[in-house]
Amino acid sequence: MLYVDLHAHSNISDGMLPPREVVARAHGRGCQLFALTDHDDVRGLADAADEAARLGMGFVPGVEISVSWRKHTLHIIGLGFDPRDEKLLAGLKSVRLGRDERAVRMDAELAKRGIPGVLEGARKFADNPEMIGRAHFARYLIELGKAKNMQGVFKKYLARGKPGYVSHQWASLEDAVAWIREAGGVAVIAHPGRYEFGKQTMGELIEEFKAAGGEGIEVVSGSHHPDDYLRFAKLAETNGLLASVGTDYHATGEGAREPGALPDMPSGPTPVWDRWRDRIAAAAA
Repeated sequence: MLYVDLHAHSNISDGMLPPREVVARAHGRGCQLFALTDHDDVRGLADAADEAARLGMGFVPGVEISVSWRKHTLHIIGLGFDPRDEKLLAGLKSVRLGRDERAVRMDAELAKRGIPGVLEGARKFADNPEMIGRAHFARYLIELGKAKNMQGVFKKYLARGKPGYVSHQWASLEDAVAWIREAGGVAVIAHPGRYEFGKQTMGELIEEFKAAGGEGIEVVSGSHHPDDYLRFAKLAETNGLLASVGTDYHATGEGAREPGALPDMPSGPTPVWDRWRDRIAAAAA
C-alpha cells in the first residue's frame, strides 16, 4: 500500500495554509503521491508541484468542483489533468463567480437574524478574494463566539435549513466531468459518505456519473467513518469505478486527518493512483 493523499486544500480556496506548506506537511507524514484539490481553482498547483518536486514526492494536479445535481450539492474531484486547459479554466471561473454571489446572500441572511457584518469578517480568513466559502464564514462565527468549533457552527448556522445556508446553482454534473476529461483528467466523486442518499439515489448518481464519463469514487476519506471504507470499496468494485483516497485536509484542528495521514484502503477495487505510480519513482529518483 502506497501512502497516497489525493484530496487536500490550501489557502487558494478554504484551507488555512499556502500550497507549499500543505505539500510539506503531507511529505512529512510519509506521503508518496499527493494531489492539491482546491475548490474551483487551480492557481495553487504550480507552487504545490514545485514543492513536491523539491521534496522528491510524486504529485498529481487536482481540483474539487462544486456541482448541483437534482436538489443536491456535490463535489467532483478532477485528478491528473492539464491545469492550463482553457475550457477547464473558463468553467472554474464561472463557478467562482457564483461563490461571490452566494456569499453576499449568506451575509444578508445572517444579518436578518441579528449577526451583521459576517461577510466582512469572513474575508479576514480568505487569502483568495474569489473564494469566499462557508468555511470562511464558519471561522469568523467561531471568532465571534457563536460556536466552539467547525462542527458546531455548521450544525447551528451553515448546514442546509440553518440561518446562514442559501441554495445555489453550481456547475452541472455533466459539465464538471466534461471539463476534467477534456483536460486529460480523471473525474472522482468526492466523500460520498457525506451525501444523505439512500441506496437507490446513490445508484442513480453513479449511473449518471459514469454515463458522463466519470471514473472514480473516494473510498477512504477524512469525512468517512471506518464503516464507510468497506461500503464504498464494494460500491466501487461492483460498479467498475476506480477507488481514490484523500484526507480532505483544510486546517489543523478542523478535521480528523492531517494531510498524508490515511488508513489503508480495503482490497478489491482498482486504485486510481495506479495511473500515476511512475510519478512516485520519478520524483524519488
